[in-house]
Amino acid sequence: MRIAVTTPNGHVGRHLTRMLVRAGVRPLLLTRTPDRIAAELRPHVEIARADSQNAEEVSAATRGVDALYWVDPSVMSEDPLAEYARATDALVGAVARNGIGRVVFQSSVGAEKRHGAGEIDGLAATEVALDALGIAVTHLRCGYFFSNLLLDAESLRAGRLSTVLPLDSTMPWVAPRDIAEVAALTLLNREWSGWRVQAVHGPEDLSWAQVAGILTHELGREVTVERIADDDLRQGLKAAGMPEAMAEAVLGMSTGLRDDFTPEQPRSLVTTTPTTLRSWVRDELVGVV
Repeated sequence: MRIAVTTPNGHVGRHLTRMLVRAGVRPLLLTRTPDRIAAELRPHVEIARADSQNAEEVSAATRGVDALYWVDPSVMSEDPLAEYARATDALVGAVARNGIGRVVFQSSVGAEKRHGAGEIDGLAATEVALDALGIAVTHLRCGYFFSNLLLDAESLRAGRLSTVLPLDSTMPWVAPRDIAEVAALTLLNREWSGWRVQAVHGPEDLSWAQVAGILTHELGREVTVERIADDDLRQGLKAAGMPEAMAEAVLGMSTGLRDDFTPEQPRSLVTTTPTTLRSWVRDELVGVV
């Protein structure tokens, strides 16, 4: 089985690539920047230059592929949902032209809402497009990535975090490595077929207040979290140089899952993965902030 992986240097992709190699697979890595693939990986993988938003490049790179791990790349844009649509078109075209029979798609909790969740709406549109192809597809509806904390490194150094969410409201938090493990097992398992949704929820639901407490303990200094108004986040994103539509899409990921939303997949043995936030902070965040 020939397996292709997009965004192989991403938070999930870098783990997934190595897991497949350890499983005896020689994955095909699709990347815009082949020179960034680690030297240690090169003897064990194939590499193809392909921009995930370029339909011709993706179709050319995926000839002969049996299974594909697809990530819609988030890019800074004046029209982020249009960028997602271009990536979706590239994916659908490649699957149709090359007869790719199995796709594992990195989606998100909230994609089941279909509309009203900011950038997640782009993932929802990809789910819908894949479902219409009649192939074997698994949507991984992932919780909030631990690695998103790296985006707040400067604030963490100052001991501060902010969110538009209620501080005591809980949601699933997950390690990218755990998502990679679920993806690898799904790609390597030939027994499933048809349409599947696999939630990936991490070990426990956490509130921002709990996250601040964990960070305080593991970083050895106080970290506080403040709830801010939606418009404060909007203006902060725009002040940092984010285009207005992009700022709205980022804000919408929080407000869309805050207001009148119940996840389609409840937490269960199947959705629960092992890596705790405490262990991830020790491995990935200490030393960075």
